[in-house]
Amino acid sequence: MRPDFNQSHMGTFAAANLKDCDMFERAAMFSDYIAHQHERGLWNYRNVCISGCRPEVELDLPDTLRHIKHKTFVATVFNDYLGFSQHPAVKAAAIAAIDRYGVGVTASPAIGGHMDFHREIEQATARFFRQESAILFTTGYTANSATMLALLNDKDLVLADMSAHASMFEGMKNTNMRTFSHNDMGVLERKLKENKGRYRNMTVVIDGVYSQPADLAKLDEIVFLCKQYGAFLAMDDAHGIGVIGQTGRGVIEHFNAWQDVDIITGTFSKTLGHLGGYVVASPEMIRYLQFQAGQHIFSVAPTPASLCVIKSMALLDEEPWWQAKLWENISYLKKGLHDLGLDTGNSASAIVPVMIGSAHLNAQVCRWLLEAGIYACQIGYPAVNVKGARIRMSLMATHTLEHLDRILNAWEWVKTKMNIRNFE
Repeated sequence: MRPDFNQSHMGTFAAANLKDCDMFERAAMFSDYIAHQHERGLWNYRNVCISGCRPEVELDLPDTLRHIKHKTFVATVFNDYLGFSQHPAVKAAAIAAIDRYGVGVTASPAIGGHMDFHREIEQATARFFRQESAILFTTGYTANSATMLALLNDKDLVLADMSAHASMFEGMKNTNMRTFSHNDMGVLERKLKENKGRYRNMTVVIDGVYSQPADLAKLDEIVFLCKQYGAFLAMDDAHGIGVIGQTGRGVIEHFNAWQDVDIITGTFSKTLGHLGGYVVASPEMIRYLQFQAGQHIFSVAPTPASLCVIKSMALLDEEPWWQAKLWENISYLKKGLHDLGLDTGNSASAIVPVMIGSAHLNAQVCRWLLEAGIYACQIGYPAVNVKGARIRMSLMATHTLEHLDRILNAWEWVKTKMNIRNFE
């Protein structure tokens, strides 16, 4: 049965929800849904950027949005929090690596693709977190999913914050997985207490900075509970590096928990400005993952250009003003949004959401922001719950006050256009 497109969302077309359709029927139906949303000007995904990852960009908009006359847009869609993807020293490091090694390694790590520059990156990543060993993956997503798949199965219990990243949930699909309400320490403790001694491993899985709520894990309390009940702790701090902590080492630095997280995961694709993922753990665990994590064993190793992330890490110490400027921007924008009566949730990071609530309204707001010259992300189900629709903005140190004022002016105009208060 064909769903009502006016009441649908992307999750509607998942295999589990359209059980009577074969995969091609489901794909055709989804294609019709996208066309329906495009015609209404409500499909705000996969817009083509033609100027790179910058605070202000040019877009090649689809025909349904050709009425928008802006030549450039203030971009709040990139996770390049310190602007390092465009930093001259980072680009020079990538170019030098390509000149020396070429553009690819064309082999998986176990059978020829492990180069000396991979070892350099692994060593630098381990030192960054005051640890001994690290392993590289081609993406942060696969770092999470491959690690969980390699380590845990149906003899193990995972207790995951319900707002943890989708890549973690993919990796936990073969386990006895339970979720706990976001940052709810009471529920976490109850589940730890109930299950102590019942499984081979009991592992708590969290994010450091959560990508949708935009707040921080209560790492100090979680560490205490894990030690009390004998659970391991895995944390993905993709959005914390470069943003949180005195020297940008993330949530683990913020809570001085250097030796308290058993498995640290993350990505080079946000603050560090490139691509790839990593896991930091004990030497024995890293050695195990080198030969047991399928997405590491059977994927080609990262390209020579990834050597640039070592320079990005160094810049956190060499040029700390980027992090300071980022927090000036965060404070300025959040104050302006609050002065407009907008709800930014519990944001405590470089991700600043504006809570909308309705998926349909959220899509309209995203389009109006684009009409006002602001390129932002609409976030809805299944990334958040049905009533949790929001506009998500990621700030960069390279945004200027003029950029931020344009964002605030756009939101003021959107509120006037909506003629409602606080989007209630």
